[in-house]
Amino acid sequence: MMTYVKDLYINIPIEETLMITKSLLLKHNDTQVTKQIITLLEVILQQNYCSFQNILYQPEKGVSMGSHISSTIKEIFLQHIEDTYLKQLLDTKNIIPYTRYVDDILRIYDTKCINSNTIHEYRNQVHPNLQLNPTHENNNCISFLDLLIIQNPTNLKINIYTGNPQ
Repeated sequence: MMTYVKDLYINIPIEETLMITKSLLLKHNDTQVTKQIITLLEVILQQNYCSFQNILYQPEKGVSMGSHISSTIKEIFLQHIEDTYLKQLLDTKNIIPYTRYVDDILRIYDTKCINSNTIHEYRNQVHPNLQLNPTHENNNCISFLDLLIIQNPTNLKINIYTGNPQ
């Protein structure tokens, strides 16, 4: 099953992500350095603008897609979500592998041990800001990024995704 996070950047909770960042920084820095870094991040995130067709916009929430800091803030938040909420599900070994690229997530799981409804219910409880939308396989095929993953009875075959199943 492939999942993508709908409207990820505008749904990143800034205050929560700053608290996560602060706790991570405190593990390796003193309080003064941590406070300085968090203050700088707050100032940068308040200047959260994006440009589209030569018009400047400031999102009401989240971070601007394309801003230099956005990918770092997104990664801090999603890593925290994975470490906090998904780790226990992944530790069951019923989902192998789990991989994420930005906001696209690929999960392959054993349908004898876990079903898609269980994953769907769990997925919707991860975080109130995140809406995870599934893409199910079609004819034992699913596209992930530029790959076409084909499920055979004993293995997976990977081709370059061209828009047409091969």
